[in-house]
Amino acid sequence: MKPFILFLFVSILLFSSCKDHQNASDSKEKTTSTFYFIRHAEKDRSDSSNQNPHLNEEGLLRAKKWSEVLKNISFDAIYSTDYNRTRETALPTALSNNLQTIIYDPNMMDITKFLSDNIGKNVLVVGHSNTTPKLVNNILKSETYKEIDDSNNANLYIVTINSNEITSTLLFIK
Repeated sequence: MKPFILFLFVSILLFSSCKDHQNASDSKEKTTSTFYFIRHAEKDRSDSSNQNPHLNEEGLLRAKKWSEVLKNISFDAIYSTDYNRTRETALPTALSNNLQTIIYDPNMMDITKFLSDNIGKNVLVVGHSNTTPKLVNNILKSETYKEIDDSNNANLYIVTINSNEITSTLLFIK
């Protein structure tokens, strides 16, 4: 009888150990966070004194194109600064993901809180030529990317965080 009890005890130990290992790998998969950063699409430049212009026709087409480029990504959150051009750039992707856009202030953003709020999520962030690379650099903790040229509305920065490993990619989507 003692060998049977010993066998039963060892079996239970092994089973629970395998279950813990499976739970650890399940939680590791869930902790992969992917952030997609873009600059707003082309804005209306007809009034140089307007600090909050809307997108022009080309910009509206690009916003729609971003939605098509990103259509196979199931977003959990979409962030935009509080400007017409950024909100309008985010809108088609937000609509296709049935999400409300979250307004953020890049100058007041707590990067640690932002990252912890979005663990295990796919997140789109729409910003500006200066704020987008700066935010990406803050996450990377290095000065990897420079400000975006004012004529460039086509950069897509992808930052993936898996446990403590952070990787980034910059794509140019014409």
